[in-house]
Parts: sequence; C-alpha cells; structure tokens
Amino acid sequence: MVDNTVAHMVADINNGQQYTLVVGLGVTGMSVVKYLRAEGKQVVVADTREIPPGRNELEKDFAEVLLETGSFNEKTFVNAEQIIISPGVPMSSAVIQMALAKKIDVIGDVELFAREVTSPVIAITGSNGKSTVTTLVGEMARKAGINVAVGGNLGVPVLDLLKLKADLYVLELSSFQLETLYSLKPVAATVLNISPDHMDRYDSVSAYANVKLHIYDHSQYAIINHDDEYLRNITTQSANVIGFTLSEPGENEYGLRLINDVTWLCKGEQKIIAEQDLKIGGRHNTANALASLALGDAAGFSMIAMLDALREFTGLPHRTQWVAEKNNVSWFNDSKGTNVGATLAAIDGLSVKNKMVLIAGGLAKDADFYSLRQAVKEKVRCVILIGRDADKINKDLGDVVPVYYANTMEDAVKEANALAQSGDSVLLSPACASFDMFNGYEHRGEIFMNAVRMLL
Repeated sequence: MVDNTVAHMVADINNGQQYTLVVGLGVTGMSVVKYLRAEGKQVVVADTREIPPGRNELEKDFAEVLLETGSFNEKTFVNAEQIIISPGVPMSSAVIQMALAKKIDVIGDVELFAREVTSPVIAITGSNGKSTVTTLVGEMARKAGINVAVGGNLGVPVLDLLKLKADLYVLELSSFQLETLYSLKPVAATVLNISPDHMDRYDSVSAYANVKLHIYDHSQYAIINHDDEYLRNITTQSANVIGFTLSEPGENEYGLRLINDVTWLCKGEQKIIAEQDLKIGGRHNTANALASLALGDAAGFSMIAMLDALREFTGLPHRTQWVAEKNNVSWFNDSKGTNVGATLAAIDGLSVKNKMVLIAGGLAKDADFYSLRQAVKEKVRCVILIGRDADKINKDLGDVVPVYYANTMEDAVKEANALAQSGDSVLLSPACASFDMFNGYEHRGEIFMNAVRMLL
C-alpha cells in the first residue's frame, strides 16, 4: 500500500530521481525525516506496518514525503541514493542485503549524527545499566556546569539532540544502533557488561558482543569492565584504557577497597566515596557508579561535581526501584530487567534481610535461564512465572526452587504476598521482554506497582 500518493513524485522516483529512503517511521524515523528535509533531501519512507507511529505527523507536516506501507518494495530499496535504517530492522533483511550489494550507503540515525557533530561525545552501551550510567553521567556533566545533551537509545533521538547545540553529548547506544555506526569518535566510551540478549537477532553471544565492541573503534578513552568475562581481555584501538572493577583497583583503575570496615569507591589508592553513601543500591549499581566516574574523569569533569551527582542520584524508575513495605516484606520493581543478565544482577545486587520471591517471565527472546540457577538456589524462596515463555523458565529453574504460575500481574502479586515470609523481599525482575502482555517494560512496572499498592 502506498500512502501520500503523489503521482508526479512516484513517476520521478521511477525515472531515477535521487532520494534518501528512511526505513521505519516512529519517533526515530520522524527525527530522520525532519533532519533530511531540513537538509533539502528528497525523502521516501518505508514501513511494514500499515499504520506506523508518526504517520499522522508525517502527513500533516511533510505531505510531500512518500510513505510506503506493507511489504517492502525491492525497487524502492535498490534505487535509493542512501538508506537510513531503523534500529528495529535487521541488516540481514533481504532488501537491505540487495541494497548493500549495489553499494548503497546503509546507515542509522546515529551515523548521520556522527557525521555532523562537532562537540565531544561520551558513548555508553552494555547489556544492562546503560540507561542508569547515561543519566548519571549527564547529571555529573550538569553539576560540572557543562551544557550537556543526553539521549540516543534513551529518550531523545540523536538527530533531535543536534538542534540543542550542546557542548557535550552523552549517548546511550544499543547494539542495533552500533550495527550501522562507523565514524563516531567519542572522547570516552564503554561497554558496561555483556550478557545474552537479543538472541533472536544474533547467532551467538560472541556475535552480539562483537557488535557492542564497535563503540571503542575510534574512542579517545576506552572504559573497560575488568570483571566481565567477555570484556576483561579485549584490545582496543584506543591508546588510553581505564578499567573498573568491584575488586581492588590497580593504578589508574576504579574499584573498591575495604578500609576500616568501610567499603570505598576508589581510584587506585585514592578514596572517593563510601559505598554506603550512594543512594542507588546493589553491587550492580556500584559498578555503574564506578563506570560513570571513569567516564567523567576521562571527559575532564571535576571530582567535586561527580561526587555531588553521586550523592543525589536515586536511580531510574523500573530498575530495582523500591515500591513499598508491608508486614516486613519489601517490594521492588525491576521491570527493566528484560534479559537474564539484568535479573541476575538484580538478584545478586539486592540487599535483603531474608529470602526473596521472584516474579519473572514474558518473551524470552530465545534466551536460556540456566545461568540463574545458582543465584536462585541461594537467594530465592520461590519463583512466580507469568507470560508466554513461563514454561521455558520453569524447565531451567523448576528443579532448584518451587515454581508457581500466574495468569496476570495482579494474580502474581497476590500469590507473592501469600508466599512471602517476614523479612523477605518480592522482586519483579522478569528476565524477559514484556510485549506478550504489556505495552513495554514501563507499562509492566506500573501494573506491578499499582497491584502492590492495592495491598496497602
């Protein structure tokens, strides 16, 4: 189906008029259309959805832009001068491979950004924690008096950020965005961690990790997690490497030291801040704080500004977020735990008085849950499963902990309330995507929190 049908425009395209093809509309696609039209480019949009998000805005503000919906038209792809691909569209798609075979420039919106940006950029990726670190580094920059813009995979699309003319950009980047990024030169970059995710898109964890590692290709400083098995031994083109670890740090590394029975975040031998003074709880968030310090240090932030931000930062919603306490049972919302690594970090990092009741399940994205077994065995009283792939989780965990099923989040909360004992915590950390039952992880977390509050 072709919308916005403009007969002479279709004829021009068929006769070889140059145009840039935007693949996928939505928030990112609209930001690309606005950018390209401001540059005077002829634009065509293709989206497999019959009514893609942003369609009304496109028709209202850019009536001259042709929108093709439904199955992709091969001719539209192979005749384009350039293709700007949505992160949600795999590079392996047949039409994209046809375009690449014809030497057509296929890039993402972040690559467009990279080709224009002149201010320094801090780039952050990882399986887990990247939104927290991106937000925290942005707060550190603001405390340092820097005109900073924060976005990317988190919040505002990168091309919209360019309009702000910031003195520093702090970007969260997903593996999908990194697939089409070639020329970004960050002042500092990090891969926070690697755990299996998006296995429905990548052939292996190694393939997924290799895409993440592209963030280091042109970075001035490479911030490396020395605790991560996929990262600790990597080599980068960067001449400047700063490590972080939850163990004792070496010289010019960030890590933890136990001094007079107090755990301190340190740079080498230098004490920075006591772990107990952080408002974000859990060892995974301590690692996020260390990575943020390393990134800010590399970018030239003052230590005073970074400490001010650390003392005030309370974390982000839906990330091991405290919800309530009733009958000596604490409830935590970690709906952003959309993969196994995130849930493992939440279980290991959450300080609990006794045991925890874990609510998990959803869309597994071809992940397996075997790596949760040891943590679940040690710390979890029982697991309550929801969602499409509940049976898959039960298969991996059912012999180490009692497993219960619930049809809705409300039922899961009621069941957890009945099973939790005094001193326990209830943790929603699904280890799965949410789209089988919810509009997104935020919606899932809100439903959980509302159900918890109904108990009070």
